[in-house]
Amino acid sequence: MNIRKNSKWSILVIMVLTFMFSTSAFAQQVIEMTGTDKMKFTVEEISAKPGEEITVKLYTDSKLPAVAMSHNFVLLKQGVDATAYSNASARHKDNDFLDPSRMDDVIAHTKMGSGGETVEVTFTAPDKVGEYEYVCTFPGHYASGMKGVLTVK
Repeated sequence: MNIRKNSKWSILVIMVLTFMFSTSAFAQQVIEMTGTDKMKFTVEEISAKPGEEITVKLYTDSKLPAVAMSHNFVLLKQGVDATAYSNASARHKDNDFLDPSRMDDVIAHTKMGSGGETVEVTFTAPDKVGEYEYVCTFPGHYASGMKGVLTVK
């Protein structure tokens, strides 16, 4: 009788551990990218599944002072005009160049990182399939091409 209880307990523990450590239970994607003095992200395309957890680690490779060259990662909601968002955010130096009145347009963002710094953010990919633009909101960077696309499929 005691052996039978231990067997059932062992099977239950194995089932729970299998679920806990399966790849789908803890699926997380880590994206490591660099922001350069050429005002580009080294990763301009990210693919994810709906609801997937993603961590973006953004390293700023620059010898310039922070006031001249810093970078962030800002993932915008689908349909947001990235040009208008970036232009509005450029006026908010005191808020890491994020327009506080437009935070409803943002899915996730990092703080600004200057030369030699890594900033990161963890977020859940949207449930709705489609393309979501990400940008750097430091003044002039989006206009210079510092952007990319998260494709949820």
